[in-house]
Amino acid sequence: MRKLVIGDVHGGYKALIQVLEKAKVTYEDTLIFLGDYVDGWSESAQVIEKLLELSKSNECIFIKGNHDLKCKSWLEKGAPFPIWKHEKDNDPFWLLSGGNSTINSYIDSGFFKNKEHLTFFRKLKNYHLDEKNKLYLHAGFTSLLGIGHENELNYCFDRALWEDAVSIAEIRKKGNGNELFHDPLRFKFYKEIFIGHTPTLHFDSTAPMNELNVWNLDTGAAFTGSLSMDVDTKQYWQSDPLPFFYPNERGRN
Repeated sequence: MRKLVIGDVHGGYKALIQVLEKAKVTYEDTLIFLGDYVDGWSESAQVIEKLLELSKSNECIFIKGNHDLKCKSWLEKGAPFPIWKHEKDNDPFWLLSGGNSTINSYIDSGFFKNKEHLTFFRKLKNYHLDEKNKLYLHAGFTSLLGIGHENELNYCFDRALWEDAVSIAEIRKKGNGNELFHDPLRFKFYKEIFIGHTPTLHFDSTAPMNELNVWNLDTGAAFTGSLSMDVDTKQYWQSDPLPFFYPNERGRN
């Protein structure tokens, strides 16, 4: 039995199907999805339908991403209601950052009437900690006490965990002031941490990245990158770049 970790999908249903096929997923595999299933390409509703199908054949763990919060709000109330206190009702930012494609996908497919989809979004987990003390979450966390001690929205939005890991690793590679940069306490709580949210494209990488004990599986499927799947052995599989599947679309660009 394998444990497979899948990065941000962003409505790329065709890429999801391809990467599952490349990894030769069977019903014996455990699948951990790191969130952001929607907003980007034109098949967000189809992605959720596939995930529901997989949950009936496999052990699946579905983590909550920041884009999933807005889609849940829209399915519940017909509008992307505020998540943060400073946001306004019907915040146009969600629509401009992929929300329009998600709405069109649900309306065109008719899945907006499917109550199973709303239940799916309501049951998404903030994080998952497995029996080997490996942590899986969408974005990151900031508490020096570890997970479970801060605003749960941080698990969907935080980028500091990954940015700190990258910065410390770069300093160590240069050999300057290495003794001043011990791993921050929050890295030491877990054997490994698997995240998405911050595209590796921003760091000139089209493959999954590892800095300190953090593995970043968001390889830019929302943009010009691919969808990636990782396994405990650190072997990984990738789909073709998403524009290959949707040549007449722009994703979240």
